Amino acid sequence: MRTTVNLILLWLALSGVGSAAAAGQFFCCTDEHGKQVCGDILPQACYGRAYRELGSSGRTVRNIEAPLTAEQRAQRAAEDERRKEHEAALKEQKLKDQALLDTYGTEKDLETLRRRAEQDVTSSIKAAEEKIAEAQKQRKKFSDEAEFYKKKQLPASVDKGLRDADAEIEALMSVIASKKKDMEAIRIKFDEDRRRFRELTRRTPATQ
Repeated sequence: MRTTVNLILLWLALSGVGSAAAAGQFFCCTDEHGKQVCGDILPQACYGRAYRELGSSGRTVRNIEAPLTAEQRAQRAAEDERRKEHEAALKEQKLKDQALLDTYGTEKDLETLRRRAEQDVTSSIKAAEEKIAEAQKQRKKFSDEAEFYKKKQLPASVDKGLRDADAEIEALMSVIASKKKDMEAIRIKFDEDRRRFRELTRRTPATQ
């Protein structure tokens, strides 16, 4: 290949266009038939293809890639997007890891905070259950009173008392269900925090 290029450069010099080649304005590419095509200006056969710019010594000054097809542009854009997402995920994980290490000095600290969080939720559930018990007592009171009006229209106060008690019990049951979900979320979060904390603190300086 170098011999071919040097011969072309020699021909250009002898033909009076060597000054362009000497200035580095010399281009070569492989055409559609696999043949090497060169010229002091970009040959038409090189349009839309990858080509090289060569200096007077025959060495490549730079390589120019072929224009991308629509499919290649879409593929490259997708690859760039995946790379950016990966870099963002790594950055986010690094921030989370640092926050984890800043929050917990030891695994014991982690377990202390876990128990505190679970106790808060347990206390909320217990408080809601106590309120349900009170609401049920109130409902029973109105229900017993309603027994006297089986064949009559209930007094407004009794009807309202029953509906209010039912609404309160339903709301408190929703609170308990939500708190139980919170408890599960706490379990998952602290299990993951403990796993990651152990992984980070057991790394040697060489592997961090």
